[in-house]
Amino acid sequence: MKNLKRFFILLLLFSTVAVYAQKKKVDLIVYNAKIYTVDAKFSMASALAVLNGKIEAVGTTATLLKQFQADKKIDAKGKPVYPGFIDAHAHFYRYGLGLQTANLNGTKSWNEILDILKKFAPEQPGNWIIGRGWDQNDWQVKEFPDKALLDEAFPDRPVLLTRVDGHAAIVNQTALDLGSVLPGMNITGGQIEVKNGQLTGILIDNAIDLVASRIPPPSDVQKKEALLDAQRNCFEQGLTTVDDCGLDFHEVQFIDSMHKTGELKMRVYAMLSDAPANYDYIFKRGRIKTPHLNVRSFKVYADGALGSRGARLLEPYSDKPGWKGFLLSSPSHFDSVAAVLKQKDFQMCTHAIGDSGNRVILKIYAKYLKGKNDKRWRIEHAQVVNKNDFHLFGKYNIIPSVQPTHATSDMYWAGERLGKEREKGAYAFKQLLKQNQWMPLGTDFPVEDISPFKTFYAAVFRIDENKWPAGGYQPANALTRRETLKGMTIWAARSNFEEKEKGSIEKGKWADFIILEKDIMTISASEVLNTKVMATFLAGEKVFGN
Repeated sequence: MKNLKRFFILLLLFSTVAVYAQKKKVDLIVYNAKIYTVDAKFSMASALAVLNGKIEAVGTTATLLKQFQADKKIDAKGKPVYPGFIDAHAHFYRYGLGLQTANLNGTKSWNEILDILKKFAPEQPGNWIIGRGWDQNDWQVKEFPDKALLDEAFPDRPVLLTRVDGHAAIVNQTALDLGSVLPGMNITGGQIEVKNGQLTGILIDNAIDLVASRIPPPSDVQKKEALLDAQRNCFEQGLTTVDDCGLDFHEVQFIDSMHKTGELKMRVYAMLSDAPANYDYIFKRGRIKTPHLNVRSFKVYADGALGSRGARLLEPYSDKPGWKGFLLSSPSHFDSVAAVLKQKDFQMCTHAIGDSGNRVILKIYAKYLKGKNDKRWRIEHAQVVNKNDFHLFGKYNIIPSVQPTHATSDMYWAGERLGKEREKGAYAFKQLLKQNQWMPLGTDFPVEDISPFKTFYAAVFRIDENKWPAGGYQPANALTRRETLKGMTIWAARSNFEEKEKGSIEKGKWADFIILEKDIMTISASEVLNTKVMATFLAGEKVFGN
């Protein structure tokens, strides 16, 4: 009897070993999860397996635990899992550099800024005092400041303070002297503000470069610190890919070098800036494609920003009669860029804010795209579009790349700039989405907050943190939760020609995914902004979370 019992125990043991041996070994299994795969069917799953940095399988918990074995398993305990968020329009590197300067975001007055600078100046390395983030539209007196108090506070150190959108700045006299800026100078695509024959210190768009070009370049130590700081904050927000819009080739080389050492893990879709040296570099070298870096596009600027009245409009600003804004370069320049990029088969991504700026670029794109195509040329922001021009996006497969938080940041004063009728074509995300049936979403950080949850909130609910306005800002142009999630994942990947390798949780794609504490697809609006990322995974490696 004892021998028979021993026999059955051994038989059970051998059976267990045999079953276990039949299981395929993987690196990681996540189970008991609520997985939004964002595949073509928008299907749900409860488990995923990772092997060699890629998704090996997606399915039910019971099935995957039966098929696979792994030394590392994560019981998600019912928490939602999404593809890693992709920010389709950001300024990753410059955001990192900005963390080393004075933070002026959210300031409510010019005097508050001066107080911040007086505390910050002793800590600022070098001679220059640099800050970013002010917005006169948030002040009680909604007008550009004057440099007089800046001159008084800092008579010997040059100061440059960039507006939140990066399209205007205020500088002191020391900085103006270094840039040889004088009243009456004319700048193509820019403005030097003068009142009563005197410089006010306000520089708009291309005029900023007169002073900014005098700032010493950051050291390698500063650049490394900037990229690592930016990466840390992105991973904390669930971002696994960022589109860095407007880099010079030497900055791309530095990013690539940090990727190669393994210090920088963030996947970067880099758009080179519209400059001769960048064209020479990439056309000689050819496209760059690694698991972490993709360089196949150029960032071009059509016009300025609405907040600084630099956006080019078809008719004058409602709050500044006779003024239409300006293009930053001539239409012939944009045409020449389009011709070269079409011939070289590179993607063209053009910043266009005003309805005139958008029309100029749409018509140039149409000239070279000629009809239906898969070039995926993008218009970044597409912020104000004339009602007669929306169809051009669909007719020529031009991709609008929009940032939902711009709508909820600008809604307080956009009507003043545009007038009620013209405002109907502004931040018109639903109208834009209908043109191609897909559309990438981003934040434009550091112009807006880095949080993708604020992107989701603004796109779906179109209200501010105080739930204003009731019913939402132009609610007909709100996106659904599903459309918004796609815009932050698979559609963003598609805008980068990367939809076959990321943007959804499917077999063969990179295991870039996140675990959230709440399900943004079902929770209330107020809960969305308070949602936290529990863990961020890049190629199956946990890069954020406990």
